[in-house]
Amino acid sequence: MSVRTNALGDKGTRGSAAEVFLAFLKLGCTSFGGPIAHLGYFREEFVNRRRWINDQAYADLVALCQFTPGPASSKVGIGLGLSQAGLPGAFAAWLAFTGPSALALILFGFGVIALGDRVDLGWLHGLLVVAVPVVAQAVWGMARSLTPDALRVTLAALAAIVVMIWPTPLGFIGAIVAGGIVGLRLFNVSEDDHHVAIGAHVSRTGAVTALALFFGLLLALPALRAAFPFQSIALLDSFYRAGSLVFGGGNVVLPLLQAEVGPPGWVSNEAFFAGYGAAQAVPGPLFTFAAYLGTVSTVPPNGWIGAVISLVGIFASSFLLVIGPLPFWDALRRFRPMRSALVGVNAAVVGMLLGFLYDPVWTNAIRSTADFGLALAGFVLLMFWKLPAWLVVVLTAAGGAVIKAVSEGYVTQFF
Repeated sequence: MSVRTNALGDKGTRGSAAEVFLAFLKLGCTSFGGPIAHLGYFREEFVNRRRWINDQAYADLVALCQFTPGPASSKVGIGLGLSQAGLPGAFAAWLAFTGPSALALILFGFGVIALGDRVDLGWLHGLLVVAVPVVAQAVWGMARSLTPDALRVTLAALAAIVVMIWPTPLGFIGAIVAGGIVGLRLFNVSEDDHHVAIGAHVSRTGAVTALALFFGLLLALPALRAAFPFQSIALLDSFYRAGSLVFGGGNVVLPLLQAEVGPPGWVSNEAFFAGYGAAQAVPGPLFTFAAYLGTVSTVPPNGWIGAVISLVGIFASSFLLVIGPLPFWDALRRFRPMRSALVGVNAAVVGMLLGFLYDPVWTNAIRSTADFGLALAGFVLLMFWKLPAWLVVVLTAAGGAVIKAVSEGYVTQFF
């Protein structure tokens, strides 16, 4: 292991991909709490303890990953692995951080397949209900920081209306673009003069190649899907598009994924939301929910092969959108109009999440006063008792089983 002087001007150690893998594997098995919590875990492990990167560079990396679409915490992990051990390190970080939750959700998917017609069991409906407090908590937390004034609240409300009237990928993109235009026109954000390079050495040629691949795949996959009606291409296209177009993290990708797998009949609503609830109970990035959807798809390739295709599809853009912008990020971030547009985009993301909270999350989960009470209890436990999300998921699943048992006239038999 050699000592290097990185772009930050401080001395660090050039690590191996194996070292990166082991460091991220620990986090992949223990990082509960969603993307914001993941960023806290990363900072403690890699800034404070291992000193792979300093605070300024870490903040710059986080800003880049928040600015581009896709799973922010996963992209930060990829960037950290890239800065420590190059492209092998980037892949090692992603594999280790993603693998544990993906494996758990694939196994859960096989369990749902084994249940067959019994997928409407009470505890599975409880997993559907738990999506309500989880998304409500995300809306609450994001709104407090991203919509602090009347103008941004209004922008968020309009974005919510847009995605409820036009619940399509085009509507989602339109809300984000409109938010950026409003931010550009109405918000005056100061320039950022206090930043440093991230320390991951990527050539401009490599960066341009990555960006060309990102946009090329976004255009080529739908054309390939139309020309060659193979389910493997359809899966790859659907999940690549979902990972490439969503801002705001795992909860916002929910309606995009449902729009892809629901209408063609790949995954039923019950199975979809049961998996989403289970995804709250595992550590790591919520985007590994794609592995579950590939597993339970009713159209082959499904099972393990479907899981791998879906997982590669939804995360492929994350690599391209970390490698591609790195050499240009310093100049872009200092560009005041871009920073102003981002303020509007963030407010629109809050509104989109609010719209998704109502439809499809609320409309699919809340069918009775008992369901509402269960969702309300989950929200209180998350927001005010500060219980971890995985424990609330377990308790809500148990609550769903109890509700079903009581509604059918017996309490001792849960299934």
